[in-house]
Amino acid sequence: MNIIVGSKNPAKIAAVESVFTQNHVLAAEAPSQVSAQPFSDAETRLGAINRATYCLQAASGDIGIGLEGGVMYVDDRLYLCNWGALVTMDNTIFTASGARILLPAEIDEELRKGKELGDVMDAYAKRQDVRKREGAIGIFTNEHISRKEMFIHVVKLLHGQWEFAN
Repeated sequence: MNIIVGSKNPAKIAAVESVFTQNHVLAAEAPSQVSAQPFSDAETRLGAINRATYCLQAASGDIGIGLEGGVMYVDDRLYLCNWGALVTMDNTIFTASGARILLPAEIDEELRKGKELGDVMDAYAKRQDVRKREGAIGIFTNEHISRKEMFIHVVKLLHGQWEFAN
């Protein structure tokens, strides 16, 4: 079975490969069709669905998977959020969300200026390509949870729902 991941991000691809071990996993650039920096659960979830749907429209696959990172407010405090979507050829959509962690006020300030979390994290952590490696979750959990691990959890939730339905 061909699984198309709607991203060229190594952390996202590795997460899908870790769960769909018996399948052929391919990567495709897929637009989220939401803000470059999603600012709510709803927008982040929609970005994941759009990526997954695009995968099946643009590439030859059996399942499209979209993974989207974003931020959302709870009681005026900014949290990291992430969503995944799995779309089948008959247009059945499964979605799941994962870990959330409070972000420092200075991150919130930078994001409100229109910057993307990945760019803000590079400057904050004084590292390059944080979004492709440990992610914000890795920085703020002292690398106890990486971006790949966070998305593995989401992909397992998607995989389980899909298996149950079939």
